[in-house]
Amino acid sequence: MIFRWLTYPFLAVLAISSIGILLIVFAALVIIPTLPSLEVLTDYRPKIPLRIYSAEGLLIGEFGEERRDFVRIDETPTFLKQAILAAEDDRFYQHGGVDYIGVLRAAYSNFVGGGALQGASTITMQVARNFFLTKEKTLTRKFSEALLAFKIEHSLGKDKILELYINQIYLGQRSYGFSAAAQTYFGKPLNAINLAEAAMLAGLPKAPSRFNPVVNPKRAKIRQRYVLRRMHELGMITSEAFAMAEKQPVAIHRQTRNYAMPADYLVEMARQVIYQRFGDEAYTRGLKVYTTVSKPDQEAAYHALRKGVLDYDHRYGYRGPEAFITLPVNDDDLKKNLEEALQPFHDSDDIQVAVVLSVNANAVDAFHKDGEVVRISGEGLTFAKKFLANDPKLGDKRIRPGAVIRIQKNEKNLWRIVQLPQVEAALVSIDPNDGRVRALIGGFDFNHNQFNHVTQAWRQPGSSFKPFIYSASLEKGFTPATIINDAPLFFDAAQTGSKSWEPKNFDGKFSGPIRMRVALAQSKNLASIRILQAIGIRYAQDYITRFGFDSNRHPPFLPMALGAGSATPMQMAVGYATFANSGFRVYPYFIARIEDDQGRILEQAQPHVAGINAKQVIDPRNAFLMTSMMQDVIQRGTATSAKRLGRNDIAGKTGTTSNFIDAWFCGYQKDIVTVAWVGYDEPKPLGRNETGGRVALPIWISYMEKALKDIPVATYPPPKGIITARINPETGLREQGGAINEYFFHEQLPPEAELPTEEFDAIEELWDRLF
Repeated sequence: MIFRWLTYPFLAVLAISSIGILLIVFAALVIIPTLPSLEVLTDYRPKIPLRIYSAEGLLIGEFGEERRDFVRIDETPTFLKQAILAAEDDRFYQHGGVDYIGVLRAAYSNFVGGGALQGASTITMQVARNFFLTKEKTLTRKFSEALLAFKIEHSLGKDKILELYINQIYLGQRSYGFSAAAQTYFGKPLNAINLAEAAMLAGLPKAPSRFNPVVNPKRAKIRQRYVLRRMHELGMITSEAFAMAEKQPVAIHRQTRNYAMPADYLVEMARQVIYQRFGDEAYTRGLKVYTTVSKPDQEAAYHALRKGVLDYDHRYGYRGPEAFITLPVNDDDLKKNLEEALQPFHDSDDIQVAVVLSVNANAVDAFHKDGEVVRISGEGLTFAKKFLANDPKLGDKRIRPGAVIRIQKNEKNLWRIVQLPQVEAALVSIDPNDGRVRALIGGFDFNHNQFNHVTQAWRQPGSSFKPFIYSASLEKGFTPATIINDAPLFFDAAQTGSKSWEPKNFDGKFSGPIRMRVALAQSKNLASIRILQAIGIRYAQDYITRFGFDSNRHPPFLPMALGAGSATPMQMAVGYATFANSGFRVYPYFIARIEDDQGRILEQAQPHVAGINAKQVIDPRNAFLMTSMMQDVIQRGTATSAKRLGRNDIAGKTGTTSNFIDAWFCGYQKDIVTVAWVGYDEPKPLGRNETGGRVALPIWISYMEKALKDIPVATYPPPKGIITARINPETGLREQGGAINEYFFHEQLPPEAELPTEEFDAIEELWDRLF
């Protein structure tokens, strides 16, 4: 009887179990054919962002929705792998995809705890979910996850599965994978983290937002201690290591990834090129773009441009606060409220935004975005001193509580009031031998103005364009000793293409007959116009295309001699490169090579190199004479301040347009061509006497001082076909025992003087009486 009563329940349980097994088998038979292929795992291609590097291989930019750095399993620190297993799946290397012991343990824990407190997902199951399934909490999804886990375990080895997990798992802050997370949270590569940091990272997969060390440092610390404790319990770390890691402070990197140097404009140029070639795949294929810019040159250019712009801006005084905000009445939430109020304003490198809390004639207390209250006093108030007074004439421009101002630390590490400049600038430096871009700064601050003034700003080059007209004249028989009459001129509308025109020299004076070399050094406008008249405007318009200029942007009228057309700083750099490299046309390039995520080279730059495969566009003798004349611009012309570099191998030309709207300096040494430009985006005068020599040249000098530091002084030996002769500096004619030496094409040697010196003296005396 007892046996019978026991048999019935047993049979019932057996029947129910059989039915359950049959249902599971049936479900498996139905679901297995629908499971996705594992090709995505066996041929794993993570969405790795586009990365831009400097010539040295330093990261300078990154584009992609997901921050991700692929790392192989054998490159992953052992203690990080142990921390992950301790936190997520300590029996990973024992189970076959589903940990039955773990399931029972979780079920017991949940039963005792009275709720779903523990999960039983293995690392393999998480891989299945992350790659193929949604995160919905349904029985069907969980069953599919288990079946996929079996399939994955059957197809891949344990180390490969763990590698997939390490690289694919989301860990917060747009970071996918532990390598990217190490950069995001700690600002260091994965192989540089310590045990304490590894444990904190290993605690993130459970709930990235909840245990995010940036957002919730306390919860992150609690989770880290749990991981360390599990590692200790499992015998992965010693008691000493556990105690040390638990107490070790973890410095959280609270900013976005810092780049090796400021190169935003160049990085954006590279991004545009790569997107045009690869489309949306550019942001997911893990492409690596190695640019031509070097860190020393790029940093020198960046600091030179910013200093030059700020020095110019400082000359015109403080304009007043940028805006005003209402200070909260209740000090309890002062910091939070002020941080929110300052959100629309952005720092510009070391020029920080701040809001004034209190002010008097001797000090200003201000809150800046780092959450610190600083005091500005003494010299720090000098620039904005008059705006501190209670002067009714200042109106809304007075500095008062609630004023949004800019502050910066000076050389003594003391705060001072400054302002964001309104003027813009550009600097580009290239290697004239092959067009390689050494440095490129497209504006004062990319975050405030993304317009790239190096490549997009079409501006009048002013007198910096004269060398191309002078070069054309050498081809027409002129020489550096040719006498040009720097005398008054007047043109009607038919001759200029617009309205009547009476050009003048910068200083308003006329020099009379002068040598062409002197005319260029002193930037004589009237002489330049007469040169253009003599050689023919159409000839000059065609000639300048040899240097890369667009003839349509330089209309065939006489003002072309003074740079009244338009060009970009990059075009000017390429044009001057032809003088520097003995007459060859090179093309600028800034991408050295493109690699895929495996390091395979997809594209490599193939530059046109002077003397090898570049086209010779002007006679090397022409380039030599132009360099010689532009050396005089620096030694005794409009750019003498560049002499402080202490070099005799630099040449160049200043440029200032009408009404001081654009300021240029284009200059070079044998291996570096650099162009600096300053002006307003909406063209308006920079100010009286704000010439290229005063505004742009200091930027050029500051950059070249560093760029040329380790480059030996170059020599410019005369090419074949150049001869020297002694000439009279007043007549430009050869004289026995002439006062100066001059270079000439051998076929253009000037004649011997025919008139006695007394007759030339009489001509000069007549000129002086007339003008």
